[in-house]
Amino acid sequence: MLSSEVPYTSIADLQQRLSNGDLTVVSVVEQYLKAIEQLNPEINAITTTNANALADARELDGLDPADRGPLHGIPIIIKDQIETADMPTAFGSKACEKYVPAKDATLVCKLQDAGAIILAKSTMPDWAASWFSTSSLSGTTKNPYDLSREPGGSSSGSGAAIASGLAIAAIGGDTGGSIRLPSSFCGLVGVRVTPGRISRDGMSSLVVTQDTPGPMTKTVEDAARILDVIVGYDEEDAFTAVNAITPLSASKTPFLDAMSSPSVHGRRFGVLRSVFGKHNGINQVVDATLTRLQEAGAVLVDIEIPNLDHYVSYTSMYATRSRTDMNAFLASRKELSHLKIEDLQAEGSYHKALDLIDVLSRGPKDFTTSLHFGSRLLEQSAFQRVVASVFAKEKLESIIYPTCQLLAPKTQDILDMRWTCISYPTNTTIASQLLFPAISVPVGRSKDDEEPSGPELPVGLEILGLPLAEERLIAVAAGIEAAMSVK
Repeated sequence: MLSSEVPYTSIADLQQRLSNGDLTVVSVVEQYLKAIEQLNPEINAITTTNANALADARELDGLDPADRGPLHGIPIIIKDQIETADMPTAFGSKACEKYVPAKDATLVCKLQDAGAIILAKSTMPDWAASWFSTSSLSGTTKNPYDLSREPGGSSSGSGAAIASGLAIAAIGGDTGGSIRLPSSFCGLVGVRVTPGRISRDGMSSLVVTQDTPGPMTKTVEDAARILDVIVGYDEEDAFTAVNAITPLSASKTPFLDAMSSPSVHGRRFGVLRSVFGKHNGINQVVDATLTRLQEAGAVLVDIEIPNLDHYVSYTSMYATRSRTDMNAFLASRKELSHLKIEDLQAEGSYHKALDLIDVLSRGPKDFTTSLHFGSRLLEQSAFQRVVASVFAKEKLESIIYPTCQLLAPKTQDILDMRWTCISYPTNTTIASQLLFPAISVPVGRSKDDEEPSGPELPVGLEILGLPLAEERLIAVAAGIEAAMSVK
């Protein structure tokens, strides 16, 4: 596995060393910049580093301890889908290579206000339109566990960077699974929240109703610490009004509080076996995980979601509204307003392996005129009721299943289009098209059935929760993480 020698295991670990005076923020940033310099030419996870990172670090070192924020000194990498005023933001597209936004995205401001260092921007496919890393700007990114394989997409560089130790945490973006799939392939924790719990201000669109940023980390606790900073209302994104619906907490750290006593004892999990797939290695890892959860006191219930394949097929919005949403985002930026996704497709100004670009560029100019839009909304509403009914009937904490039915694919297979975005058997679309939150957690490793002599690759377990119940989902994820760590 390709990995840096930077030794910090978690946010808490690094902050303890900073608090003790064993380290300075400057020294930490220097370590990570050196790791990027050494490893990125091979792994290709970073598009650009922050020229102001060391100056920002010196400023943080000058703060009185009482003035330090909850993420003081923590180096974080930002997916290139999210705007940064001091670094180019290209959205994975060669056409936007020189675009430097006028201001930072809201979540970037929140991270900086909390004391985080924005270290670099990470690679992604053009406009986040793939499960893989293929980008007209950056080419392909390598999986640190096997350099011949994909790290997954569309938060490709974010996953590869954290897995290889180029920072402690990253922010990804998730429409159909773009945080959870690379987290599964790279052995990370990846969190998709209910759309609106985290501001999308400054984040390019793919499907507005499904888009959300979120953390990608090595532990559930690190994800909770980041969520405590970036979740909340933002007047720049009307969708964040959903935060007014959630139960109010007097705590400043509701997500960290939620995992204070991690356990699965007595928790009821629905096991969705219909999406386990046929990969022997993955199924063995997941079955072993279920055994561990039962041994730790969890109650497992085999469940079915009626007409699941139908609902996943008929609630997909890419062909219906992505063209409208993407072009609206481009039009909102003066420097990008001359661009339209259908023109980029016609010119071939995107990576040739991005089959989804071909699909969405043929969508209606205005999704509200589509004959299919209303029926898809009705199907989505029905899908939500069906799944919520399973939760209610079985009294479930969550529903669990493999994040993906296959391990990280070979990069050459992606370039040859053996696998496409349309055909790849990821399970992440279930939560996305329900508009429900979900977390992928690493639960083991497996060899590929097609390459038994190759390295072991990470396997992720997806945990599906109910809308606006992310604190409960974090508690469940922490309990599963704790159960899996028992020797």
